[in-house]
Amino acid sequence: MSDPSSPPESRDEGVARVTRLRTDVSHSARIWNYWLGGKDHYPVDEEVGDQILSFVPALPRSAVADRAFLARAVRYLAEDAGIRQFLDIGTGLPTADNTHEVAQRVDPTCRIVYVDNDPLVLTHAHALLTSTPEGATDYIEADVHDPEAILRGAAETLDFSRPVAVTMLGIVNFVMDTDEAVGIVRKLLAALPSGSYLVISHPTTEVDGEAMKSAVEYWNSQGSAPMTLRSRADLARLFEDVELLEPGIVSCSRWRPEAPEGEIAEVTHFGGVGRKP
Repeated sequence: MSDPSSPPESRDEGVARVTRLRTDVSHSARIWNYWLGGKDHYPVDEEVGDQILSFVPALPRSAVADRAFLARAVRYLAEDAGIRQFLDIGTGLPTADNTHEVAQRVDPTCRIVYVDNDPLVLTHAHALLTSTPEGATDYIEADVHDPEAILRGAAETLDFSRPVAVTMLGIVNFVMDTDEAVGIVRKLLAALPSGSYLVISHPTTEVDGEAMKSAVEYWNSQGSAPMTLRSRADLARLFEDVELLEPGIVSCSRWRPEAPEGEIAEVTHFGGVGRKP
């Protein structure tokens, strides 16, 4: 039962969120959570996730590598690049080492804004808002296809006169047209000053290409938000307005790894980090 003392807007938003929470259609954030060993998913997510694994059994390894890439990139940006503001678009469900946790371990004054459009992520957003007293975290519900709305919401917490790191892990692949994807990234970067950073990871055709294509064809056939794969050349276009840091666009597991070379496996997600000149 709703708290009668809560404002009508809060009750309405809660009802709307529950209405939009589809448990009969799989969602990428919940499947990712399933592959990572989490509990925030439904039977349909397990069913679709298992079917995708029948095409690419190593995908859970990609999920783990993608999260580790995020942690390494954020730690580098906070420790070495001096970034104190992060805009995390396509947040996904909370897990270990969320962006604010990594950044605020380096400097408690870091400010982080999370962005997602999945009502289940919004339901769990309280776990993303446990900021240090010195810093700040916020969560805004918005779609990657609407960068203007993202920037408006983020400006309430972040100071766009100072550098910001934009992280977009596993989200640009839901923008089907590459020209549109490039345009979205450009709009986000255009609002930010020199010294800002862009972090992207994206499923590709560079590893297990034919199997990945079959997995995506299945994904797109069963009612979930459609997604696409991109080549390294396609991904390079997303970084056109920034200076790519070494080692460039590589398998996520190979971006400044902490493990010995012999223990690193190629994964199906590629990633890169660039600095706005």
